[in-house]
Amino acid sequence: MLRIKYPIIVEGKYDKIKLDSLVNATIITTGGFEIFNSKEKALLIKRLCEKDKIILLTDSDGGGHLIRSHIKTILPPDKIINLYIPRVEGKEKRKRSPSKEGILGVEGVEKETLLKLLEPFSDEGEERCVGGITKSDLYRYGPSGRDDSANARKSFLERIGLPSTMSPNAMLSALNILYSKDELEALMKK
Repeated sequence: MLRIKYPIIVEGKYDKIKLDSLVNATIITTGGFEIFNSKEKALLIKRLCEKDKIILLTDSDGGGHLIRSHIKTILPPDKIINLYIPRVEGKEKRKRSPSKEGILGVEGVEKETLLKLLEPFSDEGEERCVGGITKSDLYRYGPSGRDDSANARKSFLERIGLPSTMSPNAMLSALNILYSKDELEALMKK
């Protein structure tokens, strides 16, 4: 499995499932066209770029180009690594019929093609550097696992500029990308 040092943004959950089987990386979905109306999803993607670059990997159809263009309007150009899959005619195995344009999306592309695209961004076998924040930490500080956690989580997420509707697991993932355990502790004490 390749360890990828940058978060990867894809369109949907099946793209994420495909990449999860090939790489060790943080993978965020746009929810397809949901990205156009979700200020919170856009905010999360912006926050990911504060620490480092992101890899943008959308389908090579018209919808994928629209989503890519939209993301390019909300992020600084120097923070985006644009990767493009080839336009290959076909149908994903899980679908009954081909897409509108009759081409494969990220989920349908051969794994060798995806690995070749992502290999230049691997950590070359080094462990991914993550914050080390655990579910226990979130319980200890209050935004997860308690009766009043939903309000505490919403308040905390708003304070640090992340989407206030994030689930505890989504919050944990985002915090591990953005902060170390010590930085989280400092934020919680404020």
